[in-house]
Amino acid sequence: MSELSLVQCALIALTFIWSGFVRSGLGFGGAVLSLPFLLLIHNDPLLYLPIISLQLLFFSGLIFFENHKIRKKYAHQGAQDESAIDWPYLKRALLIMLIPKIIGVFGLITLPATVMGLIIFSIVAVYSVTYIFNKPFKSRFKSLDITFLMLGGYVSGTSLIGAPLLTAVFASHVKKEQLRDTLFALWFILVSIKVAAFVYLNVEFHLIHQLWLLPCAALGHLLGLKFHRKLQETDSVVFYRVMGSVLLLVSFIGLLRALQ
Repeated sequence: MSELSLVQCALIALTFIWSGFVRSGLGFGGAVLSLPFLLLIHNDPLLYLPIISLQLLFFSGLIFFENHKIRKKYAHQGAQDESAIDWPYLKRALLIMLIPKIIGVFGLITLPATVMGLIIFSIVAVYSVTYIFNKPFKSRFKSLDITFLMLGGYVSGTSLIGAPLLTAVFASHVKKEQLRDTLFALWFILVSIKVAAFVYLNVEFHLIHQLWLLPCAALGHLLGLKFHRKLQETDSVVFYRVMGSVLLLVSFIGLLRALQ
């Protein structure tokens, strides 16, 4: 990032605050709702994705640990101690996603940054339309489940933005009270695979930049936890529509720049 200006660095810092906010506030979307903004600032997916991957590992593990402590506290008070994670379904889904995930990781490494930018902006544009019209991806058939899991695994491998597809499948098979923790366990496992591939392929992790970007994401994380509690009490449709409109505009600008 040494070639970036102070203005670009400031915008990247703000985007990482937003990323942490979305990740803890919604339980997914930290990458999909921030990567388009980052690519507009500087179009280099391999610059951001290793940084985002390590942050995903850290914060998903942190949220899982916090929720585990809360559940243990209630268990000591006599509440039923049911696992917060649907491990049986998580294992079945991972078996379907594993090969597309690995193919996606190697696609990220081999494809030019411009091509990856086009792919990312195109996928996010599709997601944004579903947010605007309040028509999220839904999976009601086994064949569609497998399609979404394989496609979501591949997209997660290339750019960490497979959350909307994967969430649609998991929401159909996992109890509501287990969904958030199950998704965080899924993100942790998928990102671990990606990080392991980065290590194997000697991809630069830009660890020095975590010194200022991790605190930014942590600030967003704390704000997102407060937002999550309020979101459970209010209608989130307006928030998603506004966010979808902004994402569609950003994706459109990103596509034009990438094509030029």
